Amino acid sequence: MERPLWAPWRLEFITAEKPAGCILCDFPAAPPAEDRKNLIVQRTEHAFVILNRFPYNSGHLMVVPRQHGAELEALPPAAWAELQELLRRTAAVLRAVYRPEGLNIGMNLGRAGGAGIVDHVHWHLVPRWVGDNNFMPVLADIRVMVDHLDGTWEKIRAGFAAG
Repeated sequence: MERPLWAPWRLEFITAEKPAGCILCDFPAAPPAEDRKNLIVQRTEHAFVILNRFPYNSGHLMVVPRQHGAELEALPPAAWAELQELLRRTAAVLRAVYRPEGLNIGMNLGRAGGAGIVDHVHWHLVPRWVGDNNFMPVLADIRVMVDHLDGTWEKIRAGFAAG
């Protein structure tokens, strides 16, 4: 017998009108009072940290330069230096908050490279645990999330505030 597996939150992604412009520019331009709604957990002068609204694992974060652009090499040295420090700090916060056994950290540059947002470079940080890639994604193309985005936002925001 076939059993359906439900992921109703994906309907929002499929049916929602795609925003005009670049969300990675628009979200940090909004007032900090909207950070929770926009899933921003940390801001700096040249960058910010945001939760992935459609994560691969609980705690999936992105470190994003404020400067819009598709080429990593176009970032000015000050922005690059700050991004690297924020990337390092974000990894430490993820380790403290979720205690993963490992992390995937990487970038997808260009559509052929797998970028979902092609015109604005950003790093992905995904906490990983031994066995987290269980039968669900292999058999059903579904991931099991152990924490709601709102709970993740609270934990990560508190992690940045603590350190």
